[in-house]
Amino acid sequence: MNRRIRTALGVALTATLVTTAAPAPAAAHDRRPSVIALPDGFQPEGVAAAGRYAWFGSRATGEIYRADLVTGAGRQVSPATGTPSLGLKVDPRGRLFVAGGTAGDARVVDTRTGAVLASYRLAEAPTFVNDVALTRDAAWFTDSNRPVLYRLPLGRGGTLPPADGFTTLALTGDFQQTGTGINLNGIAPTPDGRALIVVQSNTGTLFRVDPATGVTTAVDVPGSTFVNGDGLLLLGRTLYVVQNRLNQVAVVELNRSGTAGVARGVITDPGFDVPTTVAAALGRLYLPNARFTTPPTPTTPYTVVAVDAR
Repeated sequence: MNRRIRTALGVALTATLVTTAAPAPAAAHDRRPSVIALPDGFQPEGVAAAGRYAWFGSRATGEIYRADLVTGAGRQVSPATGTPSLGLKVDPRGRLFVAGGTAGDARVVDTRTGAVLASYRLAEAPTFVNDVALTRDAAWFTDSNRPVLYRLPLGRGGTLPPADGFTTLALTGDFQQTGTGINLNGIAPTPDGRALIVVQSNTGTLFRVDPATGVTTAVDVPGSTFVNGDGLLLLGRTLYVVQNRLNQVAVVELNRSGTAGVARGVITDPGFDVPTTVAAALGRLYLPNARFTTPPTPTTPYTVVAVDAR
């Protein structure tokens, strides 16, 4: 998320309770589509956005698709790899960081040309490299099958590390790997930028991670759990937690350090069909529908839903 979009959205947010009502219709002069079609059979998972464009990754083939959020038109920008493209983040240099799921890898893709700029083998099976967050000096990846984070350090000017230049951070403290289902999933920085927030999907718990030590502490959000928590998005001090199979986005106001928060309600929309991740652009939130409950076929339709950022 670039600074200009973060600032604009932060100003628009209020401290009032977010209700479960669907967003109000766009003004009559607003021609931006509220639903954007993706290619049939695409099976989307991740989304990243900058300016008027958003990028989507296919969990089926690894293809990267770019959509114009103003017109709804789109095209392939990076071809199928045969391995998943799950969580995505784009940096100000036009580089897309891609989590590789069961392939256990991470890729960095040029959003203009689709060329793979770098590739990293983070882990061998069993692994599920699920999501990614960007900080000032690193890209951080979660693994849903392991209690670890992977760190790609970024050098001066955003220089990418060599193929073996990543590190693995073991998690200790409150976080405990549980069962064989999806554990670690979405990841985002804390509001003060000094730590990371992750969600454990199967327990519905948010954790703050010390990036220097790996020590985790549960985030205190009284009366709330975030079961089926998937993608995370931080705007200012507001954390959006996508709860995929619940077809909703929980809204949490965090303190600066990310140790505690207050639930501000949820966002729902009739167009949600198991949304997985979320990105912000043009004053809206954009969520791809993964449709996990619908058997995928080459002709299954997939869409992206836009809702107001609250």
